[in-house]
Amino acid sequence: MAGFADDAGEGYVSGATAQEEARVRREFWPKFRRFAANLPFAEDLLAAYFCAFDRDTPRRVQLILIAALAYFILPFDLIPDMLPVIGFTDDAAVLATAIRLVAAHIGPHHREAARRVLARARDGLTVGEE
Repeated sequence: MAGFADDAGEGYVSGATAQEEARVRREFWPKFRRFAANLPFAEDLLAAYFCAFDRDTPRRVQLILIAALAYFILPFDLIPDMLPVIGFTDDAAVLATAIRLVAAHIGPHHREAARRVLARARDGLTVGEE
């Protein structure tokens, strides 16, 4: 997708941050594909992803969103994701908090990209990095 960063680790000064970004890039789409149909916050999750990897997004905002996205992909969290209904409540809470902190930076183009991915998923098409 035009305007979104493609290079893992670009602009990062901290090794841990570069590792976190690389992990999000590597693990986000497989997990999203597994659980997309069951995520009521899927559009927000995708918009956060697109904003986090948008080259025009300020560094501080990218770091906040990448941290929230990393929490989503972690195999161990406060409430296991495999639990029906409540499994993603902690992920949703972390994401909602991050979005609240940076809401002004998640633009219409991030939301539109998220809606396109969700439409593809609803149509049964392969969902992956746009």
